[in-house]
Amino acid sequence: GSSRAGPAGHAQCGGAAAAGGGDPAVRTAAASVPRRRTCPRDLTTGAEGGAVLRPVPDAELELSPEEQRVLERKLKKERKKEERQRLREAGLAAQHPPARRSGAELALDYLCAWAQKHKNWRFQKTRQTWLLLHMYDRDKVPDEHFSTMLAYLEGLQGRARELTVQKAEALMRELDEEDPDPLLPGRVQRIRQVLQLLS
Repeated sequence: GSSRAGPAGHAQCGGAAAAGGGDPAVRTAAASVPRRRTCPRDLTTGAEGGAVLRPVPDAELELSPEEQRVLERKLKKERKKEERQRLREAGLAAQHPPARRSGAELALDYLCAWAQKHKNWRFQKTRQTWLLLHMYDRDKVPDEHFSTMLAYLEGLQGRARELTVQKAEALMRELDEEDPDPLLPGRVQRIRQVLQLLS
C-alpha cells in the first residue's frame, strides 16, 4: 500500500518527493514522513483561508448548503449596510439643493427688487449679465417681467449698453436670414423693442 501512497501524496503535496535524492527507496522514505504531516495542514489552509485550493479534492471545494446560507446572509447584510450608507449620503445631499435657488429665480428677484426700489437692492453684475443673456427667451424671462426688464435697460450705461445693442442687432440679422419660425414672433418683438429703446 505504501508504494501507491507515494505518487498519490506527491500529486497532492507537490515537491515533497524531491527532497529524497536519486534512490527511489530513500525518496519514498523521505517523502512519506513530511507528506503525512503537511497534507492535512494544506487541506486546512485551503478550507479556511482559501489560499491553497489545489491539494483539496474537487468534491471538497463546494460549500455545504449550510455554509452557502451563511455566506449569502453575510453578503446580503453587507449589501444592505452599503445601501443604507448610500441613502444616508443621498439624503444629506438632497437636503441642500432646495436651499440653493436657480440663477433664473435669483435674477428675476433682483429685477423685481430693483423695480420696487427695495432698500436692500444693490447692483450685481452676475444677475444683470444673466438677464441680458436671457431676456429674449420667454421661458426664462416671462412676459410679466419683460416690461420691467425694458425699464431696467433704460438705465443701462457704457459698455453694457453698447454690447446689448450689438447683440440685438446681430440676433435680428440672424433671424432675417433664416426661414420664419412660428415660435419666433415673440422673440423678434422683444429684440425690436430693445433696439428701439437703446438705439
